[in-house]
Amino acid sequence: MDCDILIVGGGLVGCAAAWHLACAGLSPLLVESGHVNGGASGQNAGSLHFQIERRFLEQGAQAAEQGAQIVLLNKLAIAEWAGLEAMLDRPLDIEMTGGLMVAETEAELELLAFKVARENDLGLGTKLLDAPAVRGLAPYLSSGLLGAGFLAEEGHANPRILADAFARSATARGAHLRTGTAVVGLTMERDGFYRATLQDCERRYEVRSPRVLLASGHWTPQLAAMLGLNVPLYPVPLTMSVTDRTQPFLPYLIQHVGKRLSMKQTEDGNLIVGGGWPSRFEFGADGKPDLDRPARIVPDNLRANLAVAQAVLPSLRQRVLLRSWTGTTCISADQLPIVGMIDAAPGLFVAAGGSMFTLGPVLARLLAQSIVDNRPAAEIELFLPRRFNHLNAFAVLT
Repeated sequence: MDCDILIVGGGLVGCAAAWHLACAGLSPLLVESGHVNGGASGQNAGSLHFQIERRFLEQGAQAAEQGAQIVLLNKLAIAEWAGLEAMLDRPLDIEMTGGLMVAETEAELELLAFKVARENDLGLGTKLLDAPAVRGLAPYLSSGLLGAGFLAEEGHANPRILADAFARSATARGAHLRTGTAVVGLTMERDGFYRATLQDCERRYEVRSPRVLLASGHWTPQLAAMLGLNVPLYPVPLTMSVTDRTQPFLPYLIQHVGKRLSMKQTEDGNLIVGGGWPSRFEFGADGKPDLDRPARIVPDNLRANLAVAQAVLPSLRQRVLLRSWTGTTCISADQLPIVGMIDAAPGLFVAAGGSMFTLGPVLARLLAQSIVDNRPAAEIELFLPRRFNHLNAFAVLT
């Protein structure tokens, strides 16, 4: 069978791209080896962080500049998230009530001031708050905080429902969705079409398509390797935790400018704590990380994560930790998302990398626009795979 475009991956980006492409009149076929939203899209903490992230700031001036560049996309993402419920015509548990990035030391406060100034230069309305202003806005936070960056549009969303909402809307528009279906082979034919071998629980069959979108998170490099291509994405297993319910008191997303922390309260009253603390891969018999198995929590990292959170929110000590879990995301070699067509493989697109929950909806729309228009949208020029063209200089696809 043939399709207009084969999308591999039933996470947020794959499902959102399927919806946008179906709305544009294409007939996408989306295949997912497990179930929709079963990977990082459904396992992350649901933060909507639009300030420059700590992971960029801690890597020096060059990385901070890359973080500043991504602010331009964050501004588009803010508008995208604000309109999602109306666009999909359903509630999605999106809360954009503001976010605080806090500082505890003079050095952190200086870094925070630099970050806020850079964001303001780029048109992001972050405000630098001193200690009294932080206490006035969030008196439940530690009295030892020296300041914070406040962005009114930050917040959080429910990661368990968004990809499913896009999937249902996409199928209503004519997209085809097949779960429990793995790509076990991928080749390019001499006519430029791609031939994918698919395997479900009953049969193995082939699909031809002039376009393929790999939106499979940390599995994307393995799929690209079937074509002899290199996509520099690296799996990163992370840890998140949730507490028991308490009365609503925390309307803001809380981050830390110098330490790994994200914290927010759900509509049900639970507190979710994360921030990029690593877990540990399980390894297979071949000595390589087994990406199909959940990573293992590292107790020392879990305790350190909770200690940072308690230092910022002292009342967290009164809560009961219900569970902690792991999820695997991926980052690129330069920490920026990789989104667009691989020049060495016309018609082959990828969408993966850091911040794909926060940026996923807007990147999916811009990528779908690029596919329909047959040219990259200007807004994703920074994230195109061509910055890694040297890795595929010797690729032979047919």
